[in-house]
Amino acid sequence: MEIYIVLKLVWWALLGVLLIGLAVMVGMDMGVGAGLRYLGRTDSERRTVINMIAPHWDGNQVWFILGGGAVFAAWPTIYATAFSGLYVVMLVLLWSMIVRPLGFEYRSKLPSQRWRNLWDVTLFISGAVPMIVFGAAMGNMLRGVPFHFEWNMVSYYTGSFIALFNPFAVLCGLMSIALALYQGGAMVMNRGTGVIRERACNLLTAAGLAALALFTVCGLWVWFMPGYVITGGADPAGPAMPLRKTVEASAGAWLHNFGAYPLLWLVPGLVYAAVLAGVLAARRGFSHLAWWLGALAWAGTIGTVGAAMFPFLMPSSTNPGHSLTVWDASSSATTLGWMLVFTAIFIPIVAIYTSWAFWVMRGKVTPEQIEHDEHAY
Repeated sequence: MEIYIVLKLVWWALLGVLLIGLAVMVGMDMGVGAGLRYLGRTDSERRTVINMIAPHWDGNQVWFILGGGAVFAAWPTIYATAFSGLYVVMLVLLWSMIVRPLGFEYRSKLPSQRWRNLWDVTLFISGAVPMIVFGAAMGNMLRGVPFHFEWNMVSYYTGSFIALFNPFAVLCGLMSIALALYQGGAMVMNRGTGVIRERACNLLTAAGLAALALFTVCGLWVWFMPGYVITGGADPAGPAMPLRKTVEASAGAWLHNFGAYPLLWLVPGLVYAAVLAGVLAARRGFSHLAWWLGALAWAGTIGTVGAAMFPFLMPSSTNPGHSLTVWDASSSATTLGWMLVFTAIFIPIVAIYTSWAFWVMRGKVTPEQIEHDEHAY
């Protein structure tokens, strides 16, 4: 096998790893923000919940940077096409996340209940919206994005902003926020006590079961949804030129890989096993185990989408032949090689630093501690 093909496959796998890291680490913080008003019924309880993620939330945003940088460097055609065609969605995502640090920093600056309630709303929005957009983006990738290229590789998006939030994409978005609430609930269970820990367990249970129900509905929908199949012209070792292949759309095409390789059914099976085991672990008090099982559920969810779509990355519903795949949307072999070297250096550093930060700032957070800590949010 040519080294260029190997590098493309490695970077396809690394993209999945980065998406899983983003979903787990950022989704955990987003889930806490989205569930804040349920987890904390009083101002003191809400401050306690916020301070559970205060040492980590900004560091976890590194996964956003890693994900964006990886797409920019390894899949520039996808980066250019997605960021130009889906510009309004990117702005919605950006603005929803801009108010996130403001909510953390400004919420406790004034004692007014109205003031603090306002920032609670911003924390809910900045937690729910990004995760819904994240899930809706995956849903739209499965449906196909309405774009095409001209002869000079200039891309044109022919859809509308509203169309991106179609029923299937909304279901995927709801599943995404459900998994985020599960992960956030596990985080609060790890660091919470008393009634806050009990509410976190209830939130985790409800969100986990809702995620499984939505995963099932989305899976049945995909069963009958038109998928995409390459019928000719694709060159795995070729350059980034997506206009040389032919692609057909047909119902059930996203299940072809599972039919060809039955072991792939273990990937969606992992979602069911991890969530059910995670809910059971949480109900028995093993919150750390429930957190790790939630991470496995995210891995199974993203892995299921990747396994179904391979080798497609961004299918085109306007002109299926212009779809972007692993084979024709990557950077050069030299770029992929150098980026792999940098990734092998920096990903372990990020993982070690993140683990160290969680270890050093471990322990329970109580309302009594927050009331006597002048540096707390």
